Amino acid sequence: MHQTSGVNANLGSFSRTYGSSSTSISNASTTDSILDEIVESGPRRDTTVSLSDVHVRQEEIKEELTKADLDRRVDIYLTETETFWILDMPSVAVSVESEDAGRVLERNRIYVDLCKNRPGNDRFVEKMMQTINGAVKNKEVQCDKIIMEDKGVMATSWDLYDSFNVSEIEPMPKAEGSRATTGKSSTSHATKKHDQTTSISSDRGSTTSSIVISESAVLARIHKEEECLSEAILTSENFRQDLFFMERILMENIFQPKLAAYRQFPVLIDPDVTSGTSGTVAAVKEAKQEEHDEEKEDKEEQKEAFVDPSILSDLNKTPEEIVRPRLERLWSYICDLTNGHSVSSMAWSKVNPDLLAVGYGAFDFKEQKKGLACCWSLKNPMWPERIFWCEHGVTALDFSMASPNLLAVGMYNGSVAIYNVRSCNAAALLDSSESSNKHTGPVWQLRWVEQDRGATGDGKKERLICISADGRITEWLIQKRLDCTDLMKIKRTESEKKKLPGEKERKNEALISRQAPGMCFDFHPKDTNCYLAGTEEGHIHKCSCSCSEQFLKTYRGHKGPVYKVAWNPFSTDMFLSCSADWSIILWHQDSQTPILTFSSATAFVHDIMWSPKSAFVFAAANESRVEIWDLSVSTLNPVISCFASPRVKFTSVLFAKNTDCLLVGDTKGEVGVFELQNLAAPNSNKVDTLHDIIGPAVAI
Repeated sequence: MHQTSGVNANLGSFSRTYGSSSTSISNASTTDSILDEIVESGPRRDTTVSLSDVHVRQEEIKEELTKADLDRRVDIYLTETETFWILDMPSVAVSVESEDAGRVLERNRIYVDLCKNRPGNDRFVEKMMQTINGAVKNKEVQCDKIIMEDKGVMATSWDLYDSFNVSEIEPMPKAEGSRATTGKSSTSHATKKHDQTTSISSDRGSTTSSIVISESAVLARIHKEEECLSEAILTSENFRQDLFFMERILMENIFQPKLAAYRQFPVLIDPDVTSGTSGTVAAVKEAKQEEHDEEKEDKEEQKEAFVDPSILSDLNKTPEEIVRPRLERLWSYICDLTNGHSVSSMAWSKVNPDLLAVGYGAFDFKEQKKGLACCWSLKNPMWPERIFWCEHGVTALDFSMASPNLLAVGMYNGSVAIYNVRSCNAAALLDSSESSNKHTGPVWQLRWVEQDRGATGDGKKERLICISADGRITEWLIQKRLDCTDLMKIKRTESEKKKLPGEKERKNEALISRQAPGMCFDFHPKDTNCYLAGTEEGHIHKCSCSCSEQFLKTYRGHKGPVYKVAWNPFSTDMFLSCSADWSIILWHQDSQTPILTFSSATAFVHDIMWSPKSAFVFAAANESRVEIWDLSVSTLNPVISCFASPRVKFTSVLFAKNTDCLLVGDTKGEVGVFELQNLAAPNSNKVDTLHDIIGPAVAI
């Protein structure tokens, strides 16, 4: 482009448009344009360049150029410069068709392998680093101005009244409304009604009284709603379930050492508790407890005059060095509901070894009261899981094997009831109240028995058998209602008295009843068709389910009522019996004379039970103490004796299934859980030698 210019002879005419490919420049002043460039870019590049320096340079350049140079046409070509990226954000996705796809895939594969080899590798170390943060950049944006205003609203008592719709406040009578209009009418109304001068003339006073009434009504309404809400929360099922789980957690925390000892687990000690001052206090308490236990053991040793001499047979050891077996109390199943009720019977669940059913009743006819059947769980020793109230005292109970949720309960009035322990409903599923063939005397024992179906049938059939004081052994049929059939009617037997020489035969006296009251029974462990029945006469009859007319055998040896009979689970041809004549007798089923008689205390023996782990060990509960006998150690004295508290009598015993523990019930309503300590472990080979141990005693 060529343009003549007469303006600005010194610098010439120069104009430029940024970002454009066109420009205009004077043909006479190429140098002027260069100087203009210098002048414009000078402040940007170097702020130290002054204007005088520019004029000096301009003059120096002008002296070198000639007129021909100025008149010569100069062509200037403008091109685009290199692109500068102000913000560059690389993409995280690459197309598979791209040239860099292979390189990216290879880099990703190397990174995956690196991550796999990093865990556990010593070459990789994780460290914390502090990086240098970049300079903070402020970015200003333009927006509308934020305008803030303060507003307030007053809510009067009338607004609150209309909002809550208080229906309890009755509208004011017209007489009272007119009273607030004028002072004269208000005063006269008050004078007539109350015979005194009262001035309620101002509208302000009327408004204040209405405000007070409305506020009190609103507060009453809010209080009532809060009570309804709290009651709904307390009665909700979710809240009860949460409390149930919280109670279980607390019980496990409280009884953790005792439960561990019950399950024969090592007792764990919290290091935080035993460290520091608390650890010193705990150590002092443990030392005092050990001293108290030692003193108690010394007293018991002095009190027990029947120490087994066989324990001291080892000549190489002194009596102090020999560790004696003993019972260690862990806890007791007792609560306010069971306190004062006698424990009549106990039974484990056939499926859940931690579930125990306990029956509470009275054995004395004159002290009868309502009975109770409770299901205790090992997870909560302080309160029963299920509570079943009965109109009469509970005398016997047992869990079913085929239906583990069914609990059969026998009562003092002769009735039988079946409860569902899975249900929270305390009502009985079935009872014998409508049965025309129900018992007329107390049901002293009740048990679910599995029997073979026969040669044609498969498996076993479960039957509910019970024995009563009316002299009947019955089988209960579970249908729409409970009904029973008689397996055996126990008849009285004459005592076998030897006739002296020359003595005449005496006429038999007439009996009041031909039936003998039944007290207990036990089915044979192998032959479920055969069972034993103990009577109030002191006799034990061997019976068969196939024959209901007569006894197979009769064992005579007790002088009082037989309270319990029990087959030996290992040596199945022997059984034990206990009686009110203060004795325990060991029998052989082939001999009608007693093999051994155990009598260590002058008290009724209410219950006996064989140990589920040894053929020689059994427990007995008499009124004054609980005894553990080991026939392999001694046949004269028990190896362990635990005395009852004053005015308390033991009533029943029960061995735990999976642990070395014994449960003892008493007349106070307490079921004590004891751990058998230092008792010799049973030897399976000794089962065959039981007859060898009993043999010399029989010969004597």
